[in-house]
Amino acid sequence: MIYPARPWLIAGFLVAIALCLGRPARAQIVAIGASNVAGRGVSSSDAWPAQLEGMLAAKGRRVQVTNAGINGDTNAGMLARLDSAVPAGTKIVLLDRVGGGWNARRLHQGDQNAELAAIEARLRSRGIRVIPMWWNAVLRNYLQPDHIHFTPEGHRVVAAHMLPSVISAVH
Repeated sequence: MIYPARPWLIAGFLVAIALCLGRPARAQIVAIGASNVAGRGVSSSDAWPAQLEGMLAAKGRRVQVTNAGINGDTNAGMLARLDSAVPAGTKIVLLDRVGGGWNARRLHQGDQNAELAAIEARLRSRGIRVIPMWWNAVLRNYLQPDHIHFTPEGHRVVAAHMLPSVISAVH
């Protein structure tokens, strides 16, 4: 038996489709680097990538910021895992240009400038915009007792300084 279509059911279905299709996609951003990206010594919600995502949401930007930071990582490590850490569809990478090099120099490894250049070239060849992580001497005021890793407030300062660049990049 064929049942007559119910107008309210069809209207509801069409509204649901319109809402799904009319909703702008979330821009995909990946933050990659070492421990000050990963958020060593703070909660994952206090690390600057998560704080930046919250700041972007407060400004009405539909953005997902994936934290691909690894404690102790080097530029060579970032280069080796770049394709898996930065999935297809990523529009922007927030690149820690300091921490990986610091870790590698501490271990007497590699040519940091060449590795950073290779990371950036590979990302750009995929059409991904690269924004360097904000670093400034003022961050020395926001370090944990180890004098290396940011406090939650230090992560907030990084996120706040990166916010305008990221907003500009996601339009």
